[in-house]
Amino acid sequence: MFLHLGGDVVVPKKDVIVILDIKTMSAPTTREFIEIARDEGFIRNISNKNKDKSYVVTTKEIFISQISCSTLKKRSEMMLND
Repeated sequence: MFLHLGGDVVVPKKDVIVILDIKTMSAPTTREFIEIARDEGFIRNISNKNKDKSYVVTTKEIFISQISCSTLKKRSEMMLND
């Protein structure tokens, strides 16, 4: 199964480690983690300017999405009905 993160980006759900609200940037540890990831080229911004709502940490990179954590959570829980 895949998770649609916004725009044209989908990732395998098994690769998602954590989905963080953009407000967690106020925590020093989270801010440091994101800054290091940005410096090392692991951040991929897929949101429109000033519409950032969440960080999606995967096994390969970190996405900045304009979709809220709660919406991404709901999408990740959706199952296909056969």
